[in-house]
Amino acid sequence: MLNVEMLSTGDEVLYGQIVDTNASWLADFLFEQGFPMTRRQTVGDKFADLVAVLQARSHEADILIVNGGLGPTSDDLSAEAAAKAAGTELVIHEEWLAHMARFFEERGRPMAPSNRKQAMIPAGSEMIDNPVGTACGFAMQLNRCLIFFTPGVPSEFKQMVEQEILPRLRKRYPSIEMPLCLRMTTFGRSESDLAQQLDPLPLPEGVVLGYRSSMPIIELKLTGPSAQRAGMQQAWQKIRDVVGESLIFEGTEGLPAQLATRLQEQNLTLALSEQFTAGMLCWQLTNAGVPVVQGQVLPSTTPESLAGCIQRARQLAEQQGSSLALVVGAIDDSSKQTLALHTPGKTVGLRVNWSGRRHSVETRQAVCAMLAMNMLRRWLNGWDVGAEHGWIHIEEQLTRSA
Repeated sequence: MLNVEMLSTGDEVLYGQIVDTNASWLADFLFEQGFPMTRRQTVGDKFADLVAVLQARSHEADILIVNGGLGPTSDDLSAEAAAKAAGTELVIHEEWLAHMARFFEERGRPMAPSNRKQAMIPAGSEMIDNPVGTACGFAMQLNRCLIFFTPGVPSEFKQMVEQEILPRLRKRYPSIEMPLCLRMTTFGRSESDLAQQLDPLPLPEGVVLGYRSSMPIIELKLTGPSAQRAGMQQAWQKIRDVVGESLIFEGTEGLPAQLATRLQEQNLTLALSEQFTAGMLCWQLTNAGVPVVQGQVLPSTTPESLAGCIQRARQLAEQQGSSLALVVGAIDDSSKQTLALHTPGKTVGLRVNWSGRRHSVETRQAVCAMLAMNMLRRWLNGWDVGAEHGWIHIEEQLTRSA
């Protein structure tokens, strides 16, 4: 097994002043490409520390991706540290220097003298193109390790990994195959509840079932070698059977996108009125392409009765001429809330009780938006729109004919 490692650089990362989203993205990306990461490390803006880490990891890792420290300022030390670790010197890469000059000229801006530093790479290294920024990357062999140096800007980093680094890894290690990865996202059951039923299921050799909890959803991921495809598909069906109606989508498309497709296919439109979710529901659905004809955000004032919430949903659909309407009400002092879904045949309202207030307002808003979308999903599936969701208890359900 290859030792694939990442080294994040910078005091701002080391001391938690920014979240290292590049590291989490890279770990997931490399895993899905068949190059699972074996180690992650962070070092601050100390030249000696950076040199020491590069030298040490070059004797242990097969692949090391270094992120950050390629900017024009004095605390950007990666290129200089790489040259020191390799016992060589920095040289100007004339082609990249000319590229930077054109970059600034096209934008009508002068190139600062400090930017020249971004075209300095260790002698003997290979320049790695950066299609969207001014800091080129580079690759070098140090002892047993192939080291890639990349800028810290996420948009630049991700493009370089996908377009430049991955093809080089594929060429260097042609026998590495992409694993088969099956994903599903669930809503309404806890991780422990799912694990209690899923962990005893037999899996083919080399196949792993993973869980990722990210309120308000639980993602299940079955990963294994492509040679186990048939066995994985059989296991996946058993997992579907256990998850049941809590399975809100498979793959990575997301529930809003899937709702958009289904509503468009059936030529249905949707009107929204939100209180507690403060526009979050409308934002998610419209961004995914759901045919929303009206998105209404109201102050989270005194909660209305369940009958009043149902009436508001019906009136909203009539006023906007929409096929469907979703209403999210306010939460009262006893953690009770009303929601309603109007459809061509009926209007269904729910009064739910949020058991306890241990979660932040933002978390409860996200859960509530998912609960509303799930009502719509369940109706499209021909199911009862009301379902228990762990710590959200349905106290009352009321249906009115259209």
